Amino acid sequence: MPVVNSETGWIVGGAVAAVLVPLLAIGAGMPFLLACVIGIAAGGGTVAVLAPRSAFPLLDASSAARGKVAFARELLTDATPLADRLDVAAKSIRERKVVESVRHLAVVARRIFAAIEKDPLRIDRVRRFLTYYLPRAAEIAEAYGAVERSTVPDPQRLASTSELIDRLDVAFTRYASSLQDAELDNLDIELKLLKSALDEDLGPAVSQRPALLDQGQDKGQGRA
Repeated sequence: MPVVNSETGWIVGGAVAAVLVPLLAIGAGMPFLLACVIGIAAGGGTVAVLAPRSAFPLLDASSAARGKVAFARELLTDATPLADRLDVAAKSIRERKVVESVRHLAVVARRIFAAIEKDPLRIDRVRRFLTYYLPRAAEIAEAYGAVERSTVPDPQRLASTSELIDRLDVAFTRYASSLQDAELDNLDIELKLLKSALDEDLGPAVSQRPALLDQGQDKGQGRA
């Protein structure tokens, strides 16, 4: 169901309740009080369904501080249309290699968006990407298409712009990798903590036990 503004939601919810109460009370012969309860519940449910939703619900569910979440949402809200501009620019470019590079920029950008929605605490790692590299990438991609469509395309200008797009692709990939490296670092910490807890509660892992048995056998042979 489409999301509407809060005022419209209340109007629709009231209309649902106003129609449902007499329909149940008169048409179905239901007690008026019970019909009112059901009508109010139905109207409230309609308001809840039509209530406006946050653009980034995963951010709201995060345990990050409110200030960090708000900052991440603001940056992502501004950055999302830029990825769309990359898609549009790619459609206007004729050179196949450049088209693929520009599309890859959009894919990597959205991958970064998803990672920040999942964990807004990492927003500082990609702040420069969102506020500088991504806007410049959209401008450069659009500029390449404009040069390509000009009456007499300048080969040198096309080559220079294509080179910049390739370098931006490298930068985008590095920013995405930095977020992935952060995830792997957290995983390593969790694995170490988990292993330490298991060793404490259950003893050494199975792979460590043969070494302990060998040490015991050596001691036995020494006594013999």
